[in-house]
Formats: sequence, structure tokens, C-alpha cells
Amino acid sequence: MIKISTMIGLMAAAAVGITPVIAQTVPDNEVPTTSLNIPGNVQIYGDAKPNVYRPSATVNGEIVTATDIEQRMALIRIANNNVELPPEELQRLRNQVFSNLIDEKLQIQEAKAAKIEIDENVINDQFARLAARFKQTPDQFTQYLVSKNSSAAAVKQQIRGEYAWDRLLSRNIQSTTNVSTEEVEAIVKQMNESKGQDEFHIGEIYLSATPENAAAIVENARKIIQALQAGGSFAAYARQFSEASTAVVGGDLGWVKSAQLPTSMAEAAGQMQPGQLVGPIEVPGGVSIMLMIDRRQVLTADPRDAVLSLKQISLDFPAGTNEARAAELAGKFAESTRNIAGCGAADAVAASIGAAIVSRDNIEMRALPAPLQSTLASMQIGQTTQPFGAANEGISVLVLCGRDMPQTATAPDLQQIEQRLLEEKVNKRAQRYLRDLRRDAVIEYS
Repeated sequence: MIKISTMIGLMAAAAVGITPVIAQTVPDNEVPTTSLNIPGNVQIYGDAKPNVYRPSATVNGEIVTATDIEQRMALIRIANNNVELPPEELQRLRNQVFSNLIDEKLQIQEAKAAKIEIDENVINDQFARLAARFKQTPDQFTQYLVSKNSSAAAVKQQIRGEYAWDRLLSRNIQSTTNVSTEEVEAIVKQMNESKGQDEFHIGEIYLSATPENAAAIVENARKIIQALQAGGSFAAYARQFSEASTAVVGGDLGWVKSAQLPTSMAEAAGQMQPGQLVGPIEVPGGVSIMLMIDRRQVLTADPRDAVLSLKQISLDFPAGTNEARAAELAGKFAESTRNIAGCGAADAVAASIGAAIVSRDNIEMRALPAPLQSTLASMQIGQTTQPFGAANEGISVLVLCGRDMPQTATAPDLQQIEQRLLEEKVNKRAQRYLRDLRRDAVIEYS
């Protein structure tokens, strides 16, 4: 099942015209390397009628209808401002949504078989939160969905599927998955031996290529980069397009050292800053797009490990505000907040311009977006950031009220290491679980 954020990425990918990867042809006298007994000179018998997914199916007796698919497609259009797609890209996305709906059916069915009940009040609460993000009541949001050819039922069914699968994994997998003391100690030993070395938290989208299709693959990679620079979700694009095993976790390579990367990627990583996107980079067998999520030196104190106390002053823009009006309001807001004389004066300034203000302590600098990390690292206590925001949301500034700097190198956090190892194990088992559900299901296409 793909969540709403992932489907947004799929829609954006299609909108920039990314073409499918061309498969490499295996010569007749070569046998593909698989565990299957397939001859190199394979001959196909019978009519060439492919097993095509049609827009409806019965999954263990429960129907996925064409209406279900179109209502989910409408949710993607809503999230992407009703961008229209070429017919061939639209069909590709529809097939992906169809596959997701089948997985969702299987997940809900398995949860029911395990006697896991999802409280409808929980579903309604989540629906209300989503409506609030659109600045609407649940009833208004329901009417809005209908006007866009979707429905509240489609949204609630997706919420139900996510909850059912999470509860099922919690009971059947998380409860029986353990991390040993020896596994944690092995990671700690590796960290101690690597103290002071550069370490990178990298996202990767890998596209395989051959000499024959290399130019087309590079062009695909450039289109993906353009979409990401326009605000696309890296994790969503990685799930859809990356051919690496990390695609299922949004392309997240985790923390790696230079020696663990291909030479070209290691050289690029050494020059990159958090939040930076580069590519396409030539790697063995294809090209990669790299996102530097974060970087650090192993077990070494880093200014970005600071813990902050902040006040955020925010001004919402009226509905329908265009770019020009947003720029005008932003200018006035910036003028009012530029000379705030310390955190004590922030409340009065916010009140004078009708802005909201919130105070937050114990904010890890690394948890903030990379541009704000750089700004806050160079600020003095009491100073204010430059305004930031978006025309369809509003504008904000942060006032730095306190900063606790790390005094010594950070020791390995055993609990975090254990949690990371546990999540890796659970994710792998969850993938196998869903694969087995698909294999054992009775699915009839019509």
C-alpha cells in the first residue's frame, strides 16, 4: 500500500514526462542468472496475450472496483493541483494505484483474520485532522472530495488500511523481533574504531543502464532531479523509480562511510552539504541521484548537535493569496520582526501584527531543515532568522532564545542503535509478509 505522500510523488514523476527504463535484452545463447529452470533459447507457445491488469478485481472474494481506483486517482490530482497527465503516464499511474488497492485489501483482510478491530472513532479523528490541513470541517471536506470526484470513504479506507497493517505488524512481527546485546555491541565497536571519520546519511535513486540505453537513462535521471528540485518527495520517487534494494525504504542508505560507497559517490559525498541534491552520477551498472540527508564525524562533537530554545512567530495568509500579495505581506512582516530585541520582546511584536507565537524548548538543531540549521548556527541569542514560508500557507520567523552546545564527543546511544536495528529487521519481515499474502491470495481480474 502506498501512502498519500508517496502517491503525490508518483503523480509528480509522471507530470515531468519520465519515460520507462528500457530492459536489457539477453542474447539467445545466454541463460539469465536466476533460480528458475529457464532455457536460454526459450520459445513461447500459444497466443501472445499478456496477463494485463484490468481496472477491477476480486481479492479473496472482495471487489476492487474501477470507481475505487478513480477516486484514489482523484486524491492524487487534489494533492497536485489538478495537473493533467498524458494518457500513457496516466495509465501507468492508474496501474500502480490498482496494485496498491489490492495490497490494501490483503492487509485489511489479514488484520480481520487476526481479529484486529480498528475503532471507527480513530478513523474519523484522522479524517478530521486531514480536513483541518485543508482548513475545512469534516463535512466541508467531504463535500470538497465529492466535487473533485473522490469521496470521504476513499480517504477513510486508506486510513483504515494503514492502521490495520501497523497494528498487524505490531502484533505479529514487532512483538516477536528482537535485537541481541551482541548485535548492539558489534555496532558500538565499529563506531569506536571509526571515531573521527566522516559519515554520511544518504538517500539514493539508482537507475540501471547499458551502453545502448545510457542516454535515455541519464535523461530520465535529469527529469527526476528537476521534479525533486521543484518540491517532489525524494522518498516517493525512490520507491517508484529506484532499482536498488533500498527503494522500499525510500532510497535511504542510512549512515555510511566513504569506503562503503562507489568511488564516484564517495567523491561527491565529500563535497556535499546537508540538503544538497546531486546527479546523475555514473556508478557501476548505471547512474545514481544522491541526496545528502545529513553528515557528521563519528563520535565527534558537532555544533549541529546543539539543543535549542526557540520562539516561532507565524502569520497566516488569507485564502487565495497570490505570489504578489504574499511578497507584499512578507515584506511588512519582515520589517516588523527584523529588529526584535530578544525573546522577551517577541510576544509584543507578534501581538502588534496579529501573528501567532509559540515557544519550544529542547529542539535538536539536526531536526530542523538544513537552511535553518546553517542560519541558527551563526546566530547570537536573541536574534531572529530571515522570514520563511509559502504563499499558500503563510510566513514565519524563529527567535533564538537559548542554545546548549555539546561539550564533548557524543557517546554511542545504545537505545538508538537497538531501535534502528529493530526497525531494519521489522521492515524486512514486513516485506516478506506482504509478499506471502500476495502469493497465497486468490485474485481474479475482470
